[in-house]
Amino acid sequence: MENLQVNIKIFWQRLVEVSNISIFHIGITDITIGLILLFLLACILLLYLAKKIKSILIRKIFIRYGIEQGTSKSIGTIVYYFIISLGFFIIIQTVGIDLTGLSVVAGALGVGIGFGLQNITNNFISGIIILFERPIKEGDWIEIGDTTGAVTHISGRSTTVLTNDNISVIVPNSEFINAKVINWSHNDRIVRFNIPIGVSYNEDPEQIKNLLLNVADQHEGILNNPPPVVLFSDFGDSSLIFTLTGWTNSYIDKPKLLKSEINYAIHKIFHDNKIEIPFPQRDIHIKSESIKELNEDTSS
Repeated sequence: MENLQVNIKIFWQRLVEVSNISIFHIGITDITIGLILLFLLACILLLYLAKKIKSILIRKIFIRYGIEQGTSKSIGTIVYYFIISLGFFIIIQTVGIDLTGLSVVAGALGVGIGFGLQNITNNFISGIIILFERPIKEGDWIEIGDTTGAVTHISGRSTTVLTNDNISVIVPNSEFINAKVINWSHNDRIVRFNIPIGVSYNEDPEQIKNLLLNVADQHEGILNNPPPVVLFSDFGDSSLIFTLTGWTNSYIDKPKLLKSEINYAIHKIFHDNKIEIPFPQRDIHIKSESIKELNEDTSS
């Protein structure tokens, strides 16, 4: 038993000696192995606590108060970065690192940011602006450039957009600040769709209106409030142009599927009621005098 205690004491003394070995200096502070290990351990604990607090806010507190999921995640991310920033400076002060000695490093880092890290810094600052202004949030259905999909994650550098093809597109945050972004669910998740339909000039516009409203009423994805509307849009070259307008909150991420289902239903109800859907055509009228002149020219 005494030998075990002696061995533990010797081991502890050697561990203390190793931890006190100085590696380099920052200002007047000696950076030892023990200080580095303590700093790393404190940083790991800080990251764990920040992530845990973010999770508690999103999954328990914000849900209790009925805060929207995208909004709660944005607030949780802001709190996460705030805790890490504040905790990092507290750790530096606690372990006794002299911050005045980092002035040279900060100056060099500033030059690096001005050149090599410019894009990374731009994306990080853009990410903070996105989290505060919330032009987009997790769960929104957006269009940016050629990419259309749902926002699944907003990080400090980039935003992940999941398309209908189940492809994750990683978009730099600066794109959402500098480019035009279409957010289908910025205010709420109710969007309007417009489907144009052309019918023959021989058809009764009132009958067409009733048939199209019937299609809209029978589709479960179209809302009754606001009610769907049929507009008499135009007199086309070979058809009367109508537009079926309605609202949906369940097909916001599947607009092409909704249009396809509506078109199937319109084709069926038009077929059952013998409604003619014309194709483009032109009538050519040739005067008899022109034919006579043409015959005289060929005979001569």
